[in-house]
Amino acid sequence: MTAPIETTGAEAGAQPEAVLSGVKKSQIEGRSLTQIAWMRFKRDKVAMAGGVIVILLVLMAVFSKPIQWIFNLDPNKFNQDLIDPALLAPKGGWGGMSWDHPLGVDPQYGRDMLARIIDGSWVSLLVAGGATLLSVCIGTVLGVVAGYYGGWIDSVISRLMDTFLAFPLLLFAISISASVQDGFFGLEGLPLRICVLIFVIGFFSWPYIGRIVRAQTMTLRKREFIEAATSLGARGPYVLFRELLPNLVAPILVYSTLIIPTNILFEAALSFLGVGIAPPQASWGGMLSNAVDLYTADPQYMFVPGLAIFITVLAFNLLGDGLRDALDPRSK
Repeated sequence: MTAPIETTGAEAGAQPEAVLSGVKKSQIEGRSLTQIAWMRFKRDKVAMAGGVIVILLVLMAVFSKPIQWIFNLDPNKFNQDLIDPALLAPKGGWGGMSWDHPLGVDPQYGRDMLARIIDGSWVSLLVAGGATLLSVCIGTVLGVVAGYYGGWIDSVISRLMDTFLAFPLLLFAISISASVQDGFFGLEGLPLRICVLIFVIGFFSWPYIGRIVRAQTMTLRKREFIEAATSLGARGPYVLFRELLPNLVAPILVYSTLIIPTNILFEAALSFLGVGIAPPQASWGGMLSNAVDLYTADPQYMFVPGLAIFITVLAFNLLGDGLRDALDPRSK
């Protein structure tokens, strides 16, 4: 019979070998899904650059009025002395660029282009953000309901999606925007136009995210945690909003960042067609519309707002791609 091995007090209280070898607690500590996603996102330098640009654009839009006040920028101030009446173009080269007007002036009234770009940023981002929020809310609710309940509810919502997708959105937006220009629900002027653009763009684009959420919900409803919640007596609303929606945050967030640039372009297109934001309020699409008849005399008048739209759309797309890769565990 083998004698039992005796251990001393020091040996009995000895720590694991990993600790003895000098490994710190933080090095073996587990990470949450959020921390893992953030680590993956930080490795993507292009997505990080896009995120930084998006943050700067949002800050410029939110603080556009204070920025104009601090730097004494007036987007509607006429400077006719800076315009050559014979050529109908700004005096000097590069669209009248100078220390006082870093991006030049417009060839009609000599208004500062930098001030108008800053003043138009909050309009574009407000319309795009509001329309995205509206479409995400409608599409998420109807998509998760259709995907979870199925049956005739899914059939009705799916046919509704097909109906909305069949609408000629651009023509419908032009007709609605033109018909309510005089006033609607007590609103008029700039607030009315912003609300109409948000409603038209957001209300008729929800089926896109609705289909994505519906497909994800149909996959998740067969998972074990949904069956466990149902077997414990959880009702439909609880399962929808407490079990399913938290697991749909990642695709919804990614799609939102990808649809914002589309809405920015759509708002610019409506302003370009003359049914969007009306002057004297500056908007990037409106500036492009005014530049159509004047770009031969002053090409920079079209280049500056076009570049602003390009940078904004590119930054949001890069951010969306980075978020998709960071939140998708199957991506490398």
